[in-house]
This record gives sequence, C-alpha cells and structure tokens, in this order.
Amino acid sequence: MAAGEPRRRRRALGGDQGFVTAEAALALPAMVLIATALVWGLFAACAQIQVVDAARAGARAAARQDPSAEVVAVARELAPDGAEVSVGREGDFVRVVVSAPAPGPGDLGVDLSHAAVALAEETVGAAAGEGVGAG
Repeated sequence: MAAGEPRRRRRALGGDQGFVTAEAALALPAMVLIATALVWGLFAACAQIQVVDAARAGARAAARQDPSAEVVAVARELAPDGAEVSVGREGDFVRVVVSAPAPGPGDLGVDLSHAAVALAEETVGAAAGEGVGAG
C-alpha cells in the first residue's frame, strides 16, 4: 500500500499542471493594460492642471491690460506643447481660453481646455470714483 500512496499524492497535487501558466498568460497583459491606462490618466491630469494654470495666468495678464501678444506668450509658457490660446473681451471682463491635446497614443488622446475670466483693472475704480464724487 505504501507504493500506491505517492501516486495519489502526485495526482492530487499535480492535477492543475499548466493552468497556472495559462492564468498568468491572461492576467499579465491585463495588468499591463491597466497600468498603462493609469499612467496615461496621470499624464492627462497633469496636462489639465497646466492648462488651468495657463488660462489663469493669461487672464491676470489680460486684466492688467497687457498687450494681447504678451498675454498669449504668458499663457503659452505655462501651457503644454501644442496649446492654443485665445484672448477676448466681454464688457468689463477679459476671457482667456487655453486648449491643448492630452498626451496619449494616437486617436485616444482627449482635448483639454479651460477658460478663465477676470475683471479688467481699468473698470475697478470707475464705479467707486463715481460714488465718491456724488456725495
């Protein structure tokens, strides 16, 4: 009976031979794909932060009445590569829009954009100055 016992143990322990290799062959590519997606998401989030910072800096420069070329230069300096900057005025407010493609493989990239609005500094004292003279 002692000779049959090792065979039973081998069958019980070795019954899954090959399945672990197949599971690993399926799991490893999935884990690499997930890790790649996480890294891409991190790069996209960093690019979005750069776009927001660039739009805010551009709006501050536009509110100070800096020339449009200088406002665009300030925004492009902080924005990711390939960013487009537009500057506009809506009444007493200046508006700077920065948009850029997110880093990514081929057509999987997303477009990032942010608009920042600021009150033009020339208009800040105008309403207050009128109230002082009226009293």
